[in-house]
Amino acid sequence: MDALTGPPVEDVAWVRLDEPSAVGAARRAAERLAAQLGAEGVRVAEIGIAVSEITSNVQRHAGGGAVLLRALRGQEPAEIEIVAIDTGPGISDLGEARRDGMSTVGSLGIGMGAIERMADSVEITTTPERGTVLVACFGLRRRRGAARDTERPGEAAGITRALAGEQVCGDAYAVRRHGRGVVLMVCDGSGHGPMAASASSAAVRTFLAPERPAVPPADVLERVHGALSGTRGAAVAIAELDPEAAVVRFAGIGNIAGAVLHDGGKRSMVSIGGVAGYRKPAIRTFEYAYPPGAVVVLHSDGVRSRWSGTEFRGLLARPPLLLAASLLRDAGLRHDDACVLVGRAAS
Repeated sequence: MDALTGPPVEDVAWVRLDEPSAVGAARRAAERLAAQLGAEGVRVAEIGIAVSEITSNVQRHAGGGAVLLRALRGQEPAEIEIVAIDTGPGISDLGEARRDGMSTVGSLGIGMGAIERMADSVEITTTPERGTVLVACFGLRRRRGAARDTERPGEAAGITRALAGEQVCGDAYAVRRHGRGVVLMVCDGSGHGPMAASASSAAVRTFLAPERPAVPPADVLERVHGALSGTRGAAVAIAELDPEAAVVRFAGIGNIAGAVLHDGGKRSMVSIGGVAGYRKPAIRTFEYAYPPGAVVVLHSDGVRSRWSGTEFRGLLARPPLLLAASLLRDAGLRHDDACVLVGRAAS
């Protein structure tokens, strides 16, 4: 039976860290979210302290950046995920920065030891002159024992960011897992705001609807097209990762970019022009080689498509959210909704 994910992961709020007062705003937002999800009082305080340490160091030492608060409602109990992004000078010695009390310019060093003790998992990627991405996950109960393993077979993770000034993002993503395979979808609702988000939500519901047997991406896309009738329409792409056949099957309508990223480089995939829900082209499923160790990246046009892939090769075996957040940082556009989804099939 398929395992379905997507909507249970909610990107709750982005906070820009351009001035010192933003640190307090991020802490209060994290504490509110923790309380809403049912965290006990001591855990709410711990999460607030950790978020203060993360954001104050981004603001002070990296020259600003942003933090995303995420609710992982698909877990039982729910979890909170913090994604901190900056474009500072990077961390020259990550091992040294993780020692309690250590701090260097561009570093998250102050409080890193405490953050890692309070979080259930912490992942960091840092590159000189490009910046740092940190992902910290917090359960709603106080952590006891070792941090959990964040690596899971058939992983996929996405990230969204609304157009500056909008309260909701018109882009969305969803994931289906079946056996060792993974099926990914990214949808960019036409325009911005609630109406665009409504179109993307309809696409996600249709994509996640149970189906037997598994069908090619083009057939799923046909159903999504029908479901979007009466909405603003959308650009939609679907990719099926099949490790047994060593192929990716891909079908897309509109300007969703897709690529297979591996040690040998980046292979872009073809999406056909049109608007799902309105102007439907002849939908086809294309096949691309899926080498061992590769990941598939889908993103909306709120992310520039002219990224080479060489800068992310070091992240191929890391949790996909690190790559998704790094690509959003490096190629995301502030004047549009943006969505990045990264997935890999089980080996």
